[in-house]
Amino acid sequence: MNRPNRGSSSSGSGGGANESFRRRSDLPPHKRNNEADNNNNNKGADVAFIVGTCSSMCPERERITRERLRDLSVFERLYGSPTKSSTDLAVKKFCRTLSAADVQASDVRPLPVLEKTLRYLLSLLDSREHPFEVVHDFIFDRTRSIRQDLSIQNLANERVIYLYEQIVKFHVISRQRLQGCSGTSISSMHHLNMEQLAKTLTTLYNIYDANRKPDHIYENEAEFRSLYVLLHLNTSSGVMGEPLSLWFRKLTSNLIKSKEMCFVRNLLRSYRNGNYKNFLRTTASEATYLQYCISEPYIREMRSFAVECINNVCYKLQPYPLLRLSQNLMMKELDVESLCHECGLEIRTDSDGCIVLPTKQTSFCSPKEGFKNYDLIGIEIERLL
Repeated sequence: MNRPNRGSSSSGSGGGANESFRRRSDLPPHKRNNEADNNNNNKGADVAFIVGTCSSMCPERERITRERLRDLSVFERLYGSPTKSSTDLAVKKFCRTLSAADVQASDVRPLPVLEKTLRYLLSLLDSREHPFEVVHDFIFDRTRSIRQDLSIQNLANERVIYLYEQIVKFHVISRQRLQGCSGTSISSMHHLNMEQLAKTLTTLYNIYDANRKPDHIYENEAEFRSLYVLLHLNTSSGVMGEPLSLWFRKLTSNLIKSKEMCFVRNLLRSYRNGNYKNFLRTTASEATYLQYCISEPYIREMRSFAVECINNVCYKLQPYPLLRLSQNLMMKELDVESLCHECGLEIRTDSDGCIVLPTKQTSFCSPKEGFKNYDLIGIEIERLL
């Protein structure tokens, strides 16, 4: 997650490049940076943007206050003490009720400090000392605070684009890893993560457009645009955002023709048409790591659909060889057995010793807890990473 954005379009190292970013009240609701993260009591207020001067990851007065209140994350405690932290550990928290009167330049981190803070936060993703949900909760809150500081200062240049792209990556990877966690709070955590992913993508797209030069596409833009399509493959997924038919109309012809957008449009057609073979093969051969992470739930869904179709309408009602099914679904044969059992179907061995799936079983059902993750045979992990 360390590859920087090196697009050729530049708007300087300081403030935004478009007058529409000058004051939050001038922006329509769907284009305000982190609109849900700003103080609800100040919506519509004429808020001037400031230049931050805080030189550490957490303002000193916040750190001292949180030490006194014992409000320190496990990642912020110096030698494990709940009442002591340091400038190397404390990271500014997200404040939902932040008002213009509360903001001081000394409490807001400038861009170089925000870049340093995000690098530190993302380095914690590989931590094994705590469960991933604990790691996620900490990074989730602190990246919202980064976005808040960016918005307060009206920062919208290429370096900011890279920060937003990294935050999007965090949410996408977390979406995948949270699926492997258990606990009563995971569902809520997953929902919040998806919500913030959608909001961060929207802000990122607005900054792309605000800094756009004619016929220019940022280095990673096509891939990050494609994530919106993948999130909206299923119209009933509940993900926020406008319909794809309207969203596509806003893209430039260069973006539409990019290989990343061609890939997701192909996937969209396959998904809507129930063409599971093309869906799986295209994903295995063309998906980037982020695209694959978002596609995983749909891969499980398409495999379930395939098993249901084969069970219901298999030609001549003959038992279906599991080896052939595993090839069609791009799965290991043992994983196919497990998938069929999850769907409530029985597996048998025929007279030739081959494992088969008897068709027309009336016991087919989709697991209430959802399907397990199974490897996608043919995908090159090295290519994805």
